[in-house]
Amino acid sequence: MKELQTIKSNDLMSKRVDHPSGMRKKPKQARSQARVDRILDVAEQLFTTEGYNATTTNAIAAQAGVPIGSLYQFFPDKNAIIGALAERYNDQMYELFTALHTVETAQLPLPAYVDRVVDTFDHFFVEHPGYSALFMPLQGLPELEAVDAAGDERLIHTYSEFFCRYYPVAEPETYTRVAFVLVKAIGNLLWLALGQAPNFRQALVVETKRLMVCYLASYLPSNLADTNDAPAN
Repeated sequence: MKELQTIKSNDLMSKRVDHPSGMRKKPKQARSQARVDRILDVAEQLFTTEGYNATTTNAIAAQAGVPIGSLYQFFPDKNAIIGALAERYNDQMYELFTALHTVETAQLPLPAYVDRVVDTFDHFFVEHPGYSALFMPLQGLPELEAVDAAGDERLIHTYSEFFCRYYPVAEPETYTRVAFVLVKAIGNLLWLALGQAPNFRQALVVETKRLMVCYLASYLPSNLADTNDAPAN
């Protein structure tokens, strides 16, 4: 959710996205998946504690207890490993997103909905400190940019579908633009807030909620958009 990318309407027709992380192949069997998960878990720990530049694929393979040849079956280099880690985080956030956007959620007053969404993702970032520790120093890495673009595309598509299904008061193309703005703007604000001092970071979360409420109030049905109830701190 960090870098702005060009997205066309016809790019959003499918929830399925290619795997952009740079992996040679995806595991097809449970045993292979367990091996890849082990490699990623160890790599995340080493990248966080030792640093990305100091960590080698040999060290990752040794600590994961797998032959270096097995690592290279899936990952051509450590850039592909960091890309796969980013992809795994994006999958976790997508699962959170889809779990939040239900029939019940669609009936919430707008401030309550915004509180729920922003707080959920803010808590995710706080509970996964490796996310910012890994990816903040590595912005600009092609594998990360590709994973971010694919993850955002999936979120935008699903968000647009949610709006069209439960609030059919605007055209689908309008909701695609709304979803684009929310994913890019709110995602980037929460991301940037991670690097701030705790009190200022929390204040930025409140301002992010305020921005989201005011923006959505101009598009959603008036009975939901009661902005007199301020978002929770």
